[in-house]
Amino acid sequence: MDRAARIMKALGASPRLGVTELSDKLGLAKATVHGLLRALERQELVEQEADSGKYRLGAAMLQLGNSFLDNHELRGRSLMWAGSLATRVGEAVRVGVMNGETVLIVHHVFRPDNSLQILEVGASIPWHACALGKAVVAYMPRQRRTALLSGELPRLTGRTMTEPSVLRTALEEIAGLGVAVEDQEAVVGEAEIASPIFDHHGDPAGAIGVVGPVERLLQDGPAAAVVAAVREAGRGLSRDMGAGRFAVRR
Repeated sequence: MDRAARIMKALGASPRLGVTELSDKLGLAKATVHGLLRALERQELVEQEADSGKYRLGAAMLQLGNSFLDNHELRGRSLMWAGSLATRVGEAVRVGVMNGETVLIVHHVFRPDNSLQILEVGASIPWHACALGKAVVAYMPRQRRTALLSGELPRLTGRTMTEPSVLRTALEEIAGLGVAVEDQEAVVGEAEIASPIFDHHGDPAGAIGVVGPVERLLQDGPAAAVVAAVREAGRGLSRDMGAGRFAVRR
């Protein structure tokens, strides 16, 4: 089971991989990898490309992913808040949860205009390169924060924070403000303002954020109206998740 899960995670991180590539990446014998792939293929969890012979995740994984999203408590509770926030500020809104060292987008509301936009539900973003991730990590236990700061911190743009000491200082500031800001750290020209969401234990369950062009969100510093709206949405969602008064006030 563990080896099969490692194969699926490897395929999730790469568009397609062959038996040899998976064997080298996971340190498993080719025969073992081949046997596991055949078993996963019978369950439609992976599929083999006819032309290249390489493997990719199968259709059953999409069904499992949709089931996960449909039954995710935070996503369900965020539908109203995210839609209201998008209407209020006139920008797109994302809700994310931590998934290892990345943020998984579990809900995405388009900017309320007629422009072409791409649905980001299911997308993963390195935690340190987005406001959603930093808003969550800022309130994690120190041991978990230290582990994340010691992990891989890829540079996505020229503005991505990758120095642990710089990130540590930024997280301390976020914990004091209750709002995280990202300035073109994941995508050039794009900014994000996010607020943490706490659960009934007072722990960070995820974050909600407004994402849009940097010239609109950060022209003269973080737009005050957007910061206020995002903070209000985060607190409202925290209340819906059962967070106590102290957690909500943070």
